[in-house]
Formats: sequence, C-alpha cells, structure tokens
Amino acid sequence: MRILALDYGSARCGCAISDPTGTIATPLPALEPPEAKAVAELVERHEVELVVVGMPISLGGGEGPQAAVTREFCRELERLLDVPLETHDERFTTRQAERTARDGAVAAEDSLAAAHLLEAYLEAQAARRAREAKGDD
Repeated sequence: MRILALDYGSARCGCAISDPTGTIATPLPALEPPEAKAVAELVERHEVELVVVGMPISLGGGEGPQAAVTREFCRELERLLDVPLETHDERFTTRQAERTARDGAVAAEDSLAAAHLLEAYLEAQAARRAREAKGDD
C-alpha cells in the first residue's frame, strides 16, 4: 500500500511517500504554498491509497492552536480525496529532521519531517499487526 505522509504548516507542507510495500519512506519536494488541491494531485499522480497527516501534539499530550489549523486542513483535504486520511502524532519529527539534515540529507527539512512521520506511522502499524497476530489486542 502506497502511503503519503504530510507535515502540514502554514508556509509549506512537507511530503513523503512510501514504496508500494509500505515499508520505505522517501521525502518528496515540499508544497509551497500548502494547498489541499496540490496534495490531491500528488495522491492521484502517485496512486496513493492512504494519506497520513502529522498532528502537532504537545509534549503533555494536548492539542494547541496549530492542531486546530491542521484539523481544518484535514477536513478540506478529505473533501477532495477518494482515499482514507488518518492523523498521527508528529512529536519529535522536526527535531529528527534537523538531525537528518545535519547528517547530510538533501531533502527539504519539512519533507524530512514527513519521512520521519511516515516511518513512525509504519512502525506503529507493524507493531499493531504483530499484537493482533499474537491475540494481544
């Protein structure tokens, strides 16, 4: 399953996509400005089956003003998409992206954050499937 991850911001939207097996995350160019229509075009062009949007959750687990803006973007995006949309906690992805950039990655920092978000989402889904297979869920 090909998944598109988004690190939404008011100035730009970082993007990353998985391979068809849903195991490897690759940064794409960031969208400037971050328009839902441009995301919908990416979904169609790359035959995406699921969109994951990073939700800015505070360290304490709460949602602030940016989370409300992100949720509004998600609602707008859902009206344009024919594929499911999920949100996923994006805590620490910006910090991870900064480290990755310092280590020589050439993608835009926002798209590196989206790639880290996608990796975290894929890992969480794999862990959930493993728990279900063991009957722990």
